[in-house]
Amino acid sequence: MFIKYIGHSAFYIKTDKYGILIDPFITQNPVANFNENENTITDILVTHGHADHLGDAIPISKRNNAQITAVFELANYCAERGAQANGINMGGKIQFPWGTARFLPAFHSSTTPNGTYAGMPTSIILEIEGKKIYHAGDTCLNQEMKTVGELYTPDLALLPIGSKFTMDIEEASISAQWLKAKKVIPMHYNTFEPIKADTQDFKTKLEKQNIEVIILKPSESIEL
Repeated sequence: MFIKYIGHSAFYIKTDKYGILIDPFITQNPVANFNENENTITDILVTHGHADHLGDAIPISKRNNAQITAVFELANYCAERGAQANGINMGGKIQFPWGTARFLPAFHSSTTPNGTYAGMPTSIILEIEGKKIYHAGDTCLNQEMKTVGELYTPDLALLPIGSKFTMDIEEASISAQWLKAKKVIPMHYNTFEPIKADTQDFKTKLEKQNIEVIILKPSESIEL
């Protein structure tokens, strides 16, 4: 299995047969690097309805016959626009051929691109090939992360660090410790001027806590 950083909060996870997109903000993303035609896409997971996370999920779903899994209200929005969609809610766990995804709390807001309510924002814990990957979505630091650490202890945590709309470096560093994450990839930074962040500062802070930080450029990937 490998995980590729597309840019912003978008990731692509590839197993032997399956390809999972998370928050596929691509065509309007100034830093994104991902060629849909060169990758297998079987599933799309979306943390919340904002345009920089829902992104291209609906057209990609239609073109690839790939199901979107998202919180109930957002899934309904996608289905009404012709996508295959599977609604879930907080605490729900779904079995896929490649593993499982459980949707958990994130502390943020969530509306669709047309401004309608998109349900609660979420984070997601995935279990694939014996590994646990936590995508925090857009969120502030919150006590739920301690629960995630106690119950799941992620092998890899994908954490926003850009501030203004999410945690900053200081709070993301604390969240990584609460999550008991073995490795962390920062996300949701440097896409736009208001979310500029110093990834080296983040890396230094966490490595003092013996947590490995992997800084990926868009299109770069790691084996997991």
